[in-house]
Amino acid sequence: MNQDRLKVAVIGVGHLGEYHVQKYQAIPHVELVGVVDTNPDRLSEITGFYSTKGYRSHHEILDIVDAVSLSVPTEKHFDVARDVLSKGVHLLIEKPITYKLEPADTLISMAQERDLVLQVGLVERFNPAVVEMKSLLNRPIFIEAHRMNLFTVRGTDVDVVLDLMIHDLDIILSAVKSEVKEVHAVGMPVITDKTDIANVRLIFENGTAANLTASRVSGKMLRKIRVFQPDAYMSADCGKRQLTVIRLDNENRDSNNFPSVTTSKEKHPDTDPLADQIASFVAAVINGSEPVVSGQDGRNALRVALGIIDQIERGYKNSRTL
Repeated sequence: MNQDRLKVAVIGVGHLGEYHVQKYQAIPHVELVGVVDTNPDRLSEITGFYSTKGYRSHHEILDIVDAVSLSVPTEKHFDVARDVLSKGVHLLIEKPITYKLEPADTLISMAQERDLVLQVGLVERFNPAVVEMKSLLNRPIFIEAHRMNLFTVRGTDVDVVLDLMIHDLDIILSAVKSEVKEVHAVGMPVITDKTDIANVRLIFENGTAANLTASRVSGKMLRKIRVFQPDAYMSADCGKRQLTVIRLDNENRDSNNFPSVTTSKEKHPDTDPLADQIASFVAAVINGSEPVVSGQDGRNALRVALGIIDQIERGYKNSRTL
């Protein structure tokens, strides 16, 4: 970069893309040069409210920016991301990186060949409860994750595994330094024609087991990850951004010589994981460093997610023949 401020744009300014616009405009050393959307009414709304330029095609802005956020429907991720990277522009792409592994590999290779930052928008990695929990991990034995949402039409271009569960897959895969050995998955559609509720048990080569449940047709919101390990039990509430840690205190014992139990809670109510994610992307671009959630991380989560989806869909077919 030859200029003092990083020039950025947001491609796709729907519900999530608008938040990207807000976060970029709050960073002093970043200049939001414009936004892109194919919907003229939405484009007019965003450009008017945020006092920025609007473009109907991403091709119009790639020669005037250093980096972009890509928040278009998943089916368009690969084509637009390929155009972005081919122009030498750094890319923050919303999750999932693509629908399939081969196009994800192409994007990763393009970024590597051009020395570009390719970051995937798995925002829960920036949740302070998750960050704190990961810093305390010590040979986890069992991990349990629940991610339950009320139904909305957003995200229904993919099933619940790629819509919601992929966040917890990414967290767990980044925390457990071992390959997945076994996958046992079930799921079913409820409102949409895709899987709306899913459960999977993962067994890792090192013996760690993880149980993940995701639903986008729940009656309440729930986003929790629980970790059981030899020295502690931890519960990260991603919604409340709170981490509870329970440990045994072997120095202080009761009358029966059992260790006492200590409980600590860390709350971070005023934090903003999306702002932290975008600030991290900007820092990676400016410093030429590896992003916190790389394209390879996005691919790793996608690979396991696709295995889960395949097993669930085979279960559908088998159940119809009973």
